[in-house]
Amino acid sequence: MATGKYSRVGGRKTSRYCSIATIVIFVVFCFVGIWMFMSSSIVSVKDSEILSLVTGNEAKQSVPKGDSKQFDDTSGDLSGADTREDGGSLPSKVSGITDEDNSTKNLVVESNNEEKESHNSAEENQEETHANESSHEKTELESAQKRMDEDDEHVGKEAILTERKNDENQDVHLEQSEVGNRVESKEDDQASTEILHASSQSEILTESTTRNGARSTQAVKSLNEKKSQHSFISNESNDHHWKLCKTTAGPDYIPCLDNWKVIRKLPSTSHYEHRERHCPDEAPTCLVPLPQGYKRSVKWPKSRDKIWYYNVPHTKLAEVKGHQNWVKVTGEYLTFPGGGTQFVNGALHYIDFIQNAVPQIAWGERTRVILDVGCGVASFGGFLFERDVLAMSFAPKDEHEAQVQFALERGIPAILNVMGTKRLPFPSSVFDLVHCARCRVPWHVEGGKLLLELNRVLRSGGYFVWSATPVYRKGPEDLGIWQEMSRLTKSMCWDLVVVKRDKLNNIGAAIYRKPTSNDCYKKRSKNAPPLCEEFDDPNAAWDVPLQACMHKVPIDSTKRGSLWPAQWPLRLQALKAVVSQSYLKGMGIDWSSVRNVMDMKAVYGGFAAALKDLKVWVMNVVPIDSPDTLPIIYERGLFGIYHDWCESFNTYPRTYDVLHADHLFSSIKQRCKLVTVIAEVDRILRPEGKLIIRDNSETISEVEGMVKSLQWEIRMIYSKDNEGLLCVCKTFWRPTEVEPIKNAIV
Repeated sequence: MATGKYSRVGGRKTSRYCSIATIVIFVVFCFVGIWMFMSSSIVSVKDSEILSLVTGNEAKQSVPKGDSKQFDDTSGDLSGADTREDGGSLPSKVSGITDEDNSTKNLVVESNNEEKESHNSAEENQEETHANESSHEKTELESAQKRMDEDDEHVGKEAILTERKNDENQDVHLEQSEVGNRVESKEDDQASTEILHASSQSEILTESTTRNGARSTQAVKSLNEKKSQHSFISNESNDHHWKLCKTTAGPDYIPCLDNWKVIRKLPSTSHYEHRERHCPDEAPTCLVPLPQGYKRSVKWPKSRDKIWYYNVPHTKLAEVKGHQNWVKVTGEYLTFPGGGTQFVNGALHYIDFIQNAVPQIAWGERTRVILDVGCGVASFGGFLFERDVLAMSFAPKDEHEAQVQFALERGIPAILNVMGTKRLPFPSSVFDLVHCARCRVPWHVEGGKLLLELNRVLRSGGYFVWSATPVYRKGPEDLGIWQEMSRLTKSMCWDLVVVKRDKLNNIGAAIYRKPTSNDCYKKRSKNAPPLCEEFDDPNAAWDVPLQACMHKVPIDSTKRGSLWPAQWPLRLQALKAVVSQSYLKGMGIDWSSVRNVMDMKAVYGGFAAALKDLKVWVMNVVPIDSPDTLPIIYERGLFGIYHDWCESFNTYPRTYDVLHADHLFSSIKQRCKLVTVIAEVDRILRPEGKLIIRDNSETISEVEGMVKSLQWEIRMIYSKDNEGLLCVCKTFWRPTEVEPIKNAIV
């Protein structure tokens, strides 16, 4: 009995322990399952967030499908020789969400996917728990307690891992927040819906896949955080050790115009060879220093009248030309009264004087794009903006200290060039009018070689305005020059339309007109100056020696230049190629603070056409290794220049507010080092200026690494289908280590 009683009591005690063990195990596994479900969801969201943030280092735009092909930069009815041969199609509409919203949306999508997987995993864990409960119902309490201890240890390790990941994610959040605070997005919701609409030159970002498809290599579950961080570190490692250029020119260094090693060895300078381009064998990779006291440029239109003295600290021109109202020193400013050698009493009166002399000139209608030779500080071109006229002004880097630099700092288009031994870097028959006001060019010498170069770039039926002392003074020298010019222009079949006197400024101007047919050339008694050979291409302009010959006027109505373009602004629509306004609004750029813009690889001028209603001007650069579309740009009432980006551009440092490069860097790095092009970009871009790049993803990554090493700010970055978009902002940062440039030291 005693034994039986003991056994009954022992059986109850064992049953009670089994029940407790079962409950404890069930509760433990419930907590473990709940913890695994929660931690998996959190870590998944954080991991996906790291993938989204670390990979791009910025909030990246989401682009859904669209069918809008408006503003495509296609060739239209242009001949095959003039059309761009690059393949691809243009992107269309873009989703109406901001960077932050877009990033959040993708995080939510990825998080939901992870939660579903986590939920499935939790259900599997619960099933395993029930199986374990069945198999262990008869185990001893000690085994259950041991299992609990192991689980607690596992939970502790997982909690530590989660805490570390949370700390890492918080660092990424802080980095993303700092970048986001720098974005200057002030546009409305409608503008943000089309941030990445196609640019006129770009055959990229085709909307054929969703964002998730485009980023599948980053968003898939198998791509863990370590790989994404490795990708980010690799990008960051694309560093360059920058140094400061030490040259005689200092903050005004222009590599191809300050190559004293070559200039000193020139056999002659009688044709201004020392003012022409002499690029170094190796383009510099150093950075040009800032002038002491440099600050952000004065905004247009105030900049037309005054600029900061310390931005261009040169006073020689004020001392020499101050009495002619070129420029004066006024406190901390350099002021420009709007005068010139031939228009002391202001440019507007002088501009009206020219049109009154020949009403057919019709500023801003028939006459849209002009060339101003020997421009000085470019007040003539600056005030022509009020007549809706674009003036390509140029002058050499000579004793008129910083004249072109003054013009560009004022927000007036200008380049450094000289009429020497080479053709001007423009196509033939593109300028509606050419202007020379005491430009100090000996037009009549050597068979009129220099005037014949103007004849090449002047449209048939275009005007040449010559405002110089030989027109209105009767001294022996002036009279001799006038007689030589009269003989030369007559033999060139130019018609002297009028000689007009401006009583207010006490000057005069002779206005000539180029013929519209070749009849006069055939009737000349002497073939002097001679006609150019048939094989001579008048559009060949890069580094081509001058010749004393004339090209025939194009008379075939199917050829460009035979007909005068439509009046402005209708001529802009001759080719339906512009950039969507929303593309411009999505970069975080305050266009009210922008004045000088350059399209570094223009095609048909679509980027410039999109900006026509803004108070900006655009220098359209057609690289010498790209299809020659520059004549078409001029036909549209825009202007531009040829250039080789393996060399420095003919401009002073810090002269452009925005640079746009569409597939330029991927093509140029096949011929020269990309780092030299980036150094040149840094040279010509103003501090706080913006660089917009569209290119393949590999090149975007290279450029991103370089501009980060320059301490520039990333404003936006986007990639899709191996094509990308990058917008960066230059800062005031300069390196401290110096690199002497021996060929630029006198």
